[in-house]
Amino acid sequence: MSRHPEVKWAQRLDKVYITLLLPDAKNVKVNLEPDGVFAFSATAGAENHFYELKLNLFDKVNVEESRINTGARSIFCVVEKAKKVWWNKLLCGDEKTPHYVKVDWDKWVDEDDDDNNGPPNDLDLGGMDFSKLGNMEEMGEGMGNDFDDSDDEDQGAEKTTSEATTEVAAPEAKAEAASST
Repeated sequence: MSRHPEVKWAQRLDKVYITLLLPDAKNVKVNLEPDGVFAFSATAGAENHFYELKLNLFDKVNVEESRINTGARSIFCVVEKAKKVWWNKLLCGDEKTPHYVKVDWDKWVDEDDDDNNGPPNDLDLGGMDFSKLGNMEEMGEGMGNDFDDSDDEDQGAEKTTSEATTEVAAPEAKAEAASST
């Protein structure tokens, strides 16, 4: 009996992202046909369980432009659509979507929000948004100002701390001097 991996999907106007969550997959085979048939098989787990999957995608795809990346935790597929149109759903037909097929909200973009002007988001970066890192120089300047202000306000407390450190360090220095003679 075969098992099904968890499948996550998202789309853009011109492509569909399909992620098969299957850690330590071996003997991975992915077949994509122009009419939209997506077939997958692999073994995984300590007992080498057999996983397979066949999806009839909503519309035709461009096999030559599509890409597949097999990683340690998942198999990531960028499937190029034959026509640049939004699909109503991932699979064709009127049947209910299988329980193991889910929307990938980390990659999802609404039709109204997809401007296709930015860089393509073809890499699976684990949901990390590099645009929020900002300019490191600006961050350093802001941090420096905060530390300068706190030093001016707490000068008295700082002297007390350094005097206590000197008193604690002095007995240790005496003990080291005594042991070396």
